[in-house]
Amino acid sequence: MSKMSSPTPATEIGDHYTVHYDQLGDEPLSVAVADAVATFLNEDVTELEPLHYSINADALERLFEPRVNGLRPNGSVSFEYSECLVTVTADGEVRVETV
Repeated sequence: MSKMSSPTPATEIGDHYTVHYDQLGDEPLSVAVADAVATFLNEDVTELEPLHYSINADALERLFEPRVNGLRPNGSVSFEYSECLVTVTADGEVRVETV
């Protein structure tokens, strides 16, 4: 698993796991999502199905990438991945919970 840079610590509370993704960092959002799901499931990221089976990873990256006029101020996207519900928000939160 790659290490995620995070301005605030990850939170794991029973049925969900939340981490803040560094939108200006070098790590792709798709990698941060896969890492968060693997952590929540207590599995190696290589054991997960490919993310693109659940969502277009390129579109996910483009949706939350920095814009010429700054970061997207609001919005979110939720999808199922590896039997989890993943929600990514414009403020950099990646939340993983049971379906």
